[in-house]
Amino acid sequence: MCLFGREIVPAVNQIEVNPLNQRDADKEVMDKYGVKTEAWAPFGEGRNNMFSNPTLMEIGKKYHKSVAQVILRWLIQRGIIVVCKSTHLERIQENFSVFDFKLSDDDMKKIKALDTENSLFFNHQDPKMVEWFDQMVGIRRNHK
Repeated sequence: MCLFGREIVPAVNQIEVNPLNQRDADKEVMDKYGVKTEAWAPFGEGRNNMFSNPTLMEIGKKYHKSVAQVILRWLIQRGIIVVCKSTHLERIQENFSVFDFKLSDDDMKKIKALDTENSLFFNHQDPKMVEWFDQMVGIRRNHK
């Protein structure tokens, strides 16, 4: 199979995905070609008051879960791979406690309504930004 001129189709594509930047169209294309979506910055690094978002807090209260747990569950239900980093044992344990509940269709729609379709970090479509990002990845890779 050839995807965009590539002979090898990637198994996973890590892109920014969070409740404020849901990347539905990108996920749709990846699903079409059998590429798994992995969330980069699933919590948006807390930007735009992600952890105090009224909708996410309301949903969390309903299930007796934190906003972070609601976000993780939302990603899992969308079929998105999620890997979270934490150095705090209690947060690591909290991150695993997302398999004992399921968000309702109504709750999924409420989260869908939060989508701004804008990155919380940078414009992924700006060629100059993409080149800069590629250079930063290369620098980090060479310094390991």
